[in-house]
Amino acid sequence: MMHRTGTADKCSIRTMTMHIYHLATCTTCQRILKEIPKLKRFTLQDIKTEPITAKQLDELKKVVGSYEALFSKVALKYRSMGLNTMTLTEKDFRTYILQEYTFLKRPVIVIGKEVFVGNAPKVVKAAVEAAGK
Repeated sequence: MMHRTGTADKCSIRTMTMHIYHLATCTTCQRILKEIPKLKRFTLQDIKTEPITAKQLDELKKVVGSYEALFSKVALKYRSMGLNTMTLTEKDFRTYILQEYTFLKRPVIVIGKEVFVGNAPKVVKAAVEAAGK
């Protein structure tokens, strides 16, 4: 999922200009990080050892439009907690992401005013291209 911010979002996302939220133990995240050109320019945040903050999550939501867009429905805990049988609200998605790192769809790559969410091939390709500029 790729998102471009509008002018209203410039200030909020500016603090995260080159930032990647990832899980260091995730082989998919590791593979994607290897594809990112000029990776040293990015601030890497392992969400297991340095959980995403409410402020960071709220800033990302402003750009992508919803907490649900940042929520991973393929996380093992999604089914084991029975969340797949519930109707979750935006407040629920936010709460679960803040409580359990596994619910943040990853990686989340912030490049300037663009945010790339998840590991779908077209999202990764677009993030790699944007990082190479």
